[in-house]
Amino acid sequence: MSRNKRKKKKYRGLWIFIRLQILLILLAAGGLAYYFLGGYAEQVGKLSKEAKQLVRGSSEETFRASLTGVVYDTHGEQISVLKGEKDVYYLNIEEMPENVTAAMISIEDKKFYSHSGVDYKAIIRAGLAMIKNKEVTQGGSTITQQLARCIFLSQEKTWQRKMEEIFIATELERKYSKDQILEFYLNNIYFGNGFYGIQAASRGYFSADVENLNLSQIAYLCAIPNNPTLYDPYTNSDNTIKRRNRILENMAEDGKITRAACQLAKAEDITLNPSKTSKNNYVETYVYYCAARALMENRGFVFQNEFESEQEREEYEKAYGELYQECERSLYTGGYRIYTSIDLNMQDMLQRAVDERLADYTELNDEGIYTLQGAAVCIDNQSGCVTAIVGGREQEYHGYTLNRAYQSYRQPGSAIKPLLVYVPLLERDYTPDTVVRDEPVEGGPTNAGGGYAGDVTLRYAVERSINTVAWRLFETLTPQIGLSYLREMNFAKLDKGDANLSAALGGFTNGVSPVEMAAGYAAIENDGKYRTPTCIVKILSAQGEEIYVSGQEEKVVYKENAARTMTDILQGVLTRGTAAGLSLEQTASAGKTGTTNSNKDGWFVGYTKYYTTSVWVGYDMPRELPGLTGSGYPAEIWHTYMEELHNELPYAAFVAPAGENMLPEIATEGE
Repeated sequence: MSRNKRKKKKYRGLWIFIRLQILLILLAAGGLAYYFLGGYAEQVGKLSKEAKQLVRGSSEETFRASLTGVVYDTHGEQISVLKGEKDVYYLNIEEMPENVTAAMISIEDKKFYSHSGVDYKAIIRAGLAMIKNKEVTQGGSTITQQLARCIFLSQEKTWQRKMEEIFIATELERKYSKDQILEFYLNNIYFGNGFYGIQAASRGYFSADVENLNLSQIAYLCAIPNNPTLYDPYTNSDNTIKRRNRILENMAEDGKITRAACQLAKAEDITLNPSKTSKNNYVETYVYYCAARALMENRGFVFQNEFESEQEREEYEKAYGELYQECERSLYTGGYRIYTSIDLNMQDMLQRAVDERLADYTELNDEGIYTLQGAAVCIDNQSGCVTAIVGGREQEYHGYTLNRAYQSYRQPGSAIKPLLVYVPLLERDYTPDTVVRDEPVEGGPTNAGGGYAGDVTLRYAVERSINTVAWRLFETLTPQIGLSYLREMNFAKLDKGDANLSAALGGFTNGVSPVEMAAGYAAIENDGKYRTPTCIVKILSAQGEEIYVSGQEEKVVYKENAARTMTDILQGVLTRGTAAGLSLEQTASAGKTGTTNSNKDGWFVGYTKYYTTSVWVGYDMPRELPGLTGSGYPAEIWHTYMEELHNELPYAAFVAPAGENMLPEIATEGE
């Protein structure tokens, strides 16, 4: 090659290099301009400032702040433990087996001891994925970043959250040692099924301290936190095993274990040995529901059941859902001491009454749950609080099942009549002796027996649950007025379409729950004063400070004398009406049956001076149960439970209404 050609080639290469540098400078300048003029600089600066404040304000206690909560019954007996368990089972780094730290580092962050909190190559990969997918789809997070997210941030995937995570991680590395960060991490990450921290997971899944686990078991546990749902040992054990094996391979490649140890550990079968904690299925789900709502109330949230528009409903439900989830999560980490009105002895009695009466029905659905179900709720009439709640038949089942007592809404049949027809009418100059007409109603209902009695008293119409009378009287009252009483008592699933005459017989768009029915009848017993049903008496902080006390404020829904008159009438239901022969021997009692069309739902709600109990029986997927009536299984469950409950209580008569006679002595023919 000639000298001139070599010279030209040299200059051409230099010129390409210069142009590339100019291009890079222009790109950098454009990026900086976009960064500052687009407002990103201000946002990033703010995030950096917040990160510094968060970390500087932290201490070692910040990472031990998630405490175990405890729930107590009315006698101070422990019902359950809310498994935040980060402090109770907190381990210092020296107490953790070496295989725990080695396994977690090998799978989550190989460069943990060499980086300064952030793996920038991983961040670049995640950034490129974000540009490609227009959202954050890859983590690229170090152990320090995961700790930052776990303690200080939400789980949302935005660039702002990711940027703040990086800033916090950097600050954490400046303030704490690597061993401290690893200790904080292993005590705070979530291992699924309510277990936070490696020790809690070890006790929860294997009923053993982590120091007593072998290599295979440790690697198995360390597989879970990456995705506690995907690697759930109870539901996705095959996935957990695959990730365990990957962890063991990584440990062998990193020289933390021998190849022989790796193969032995991979060959080992994992047998879970869950901690044997007694589970009060229906009590626990209801307690957690009530406790979360109590914390919401404590934050000033105003509960609603009525809305002016669909938009208002959607906005409310969004706000409700977000705050409810936040408060529910705090139950597992706040270390609360939750004192309830639940009586575990009464709970056992009520559960037994439901189970024994429905024992002959053994059909199961695809999930292994009994198809025929029952639910029942008992309220203490003195306090207005729930003392026992059964959301279904008891059976062996991992996890919690549907709590039908407050989560299911069913048609109440005639059990609704006193609440929205008869007590309102008794406020409007009707009396038990008012004569009403039982005759066919054009376009209306028929009676259960198919016949009509002509002129009867209002008392007789209630005792015999005459549909035509309730329909006509509801028409006189108007559905709007009748339903207003249910709204006053917070019936949650009422619909605008319910404002029709069929509501008098329990025909609703969505239905009612056993808790709502018990609270409604308890209001009748309580001289017309309604109290919102709950089982929460008080909630204390981990330090013993009262943060919530149930006020159980009374709201007058019915006039006192109307409520007392209704009680007087409802006593006859149990002596000569649709539930004749089921009155209690130990004390005065009153109640009402309810049966829906085609015998799909059976109800009985009754009370004494002491307690109000509602019972529902039916299928989760509504279908006919031949012969099902409110006076059958529901009333029998109620009677069995209430007889046992009142066995040693003094006889207590109801207060007679002013100007009215008590039950007449003349008996009429039974159903």
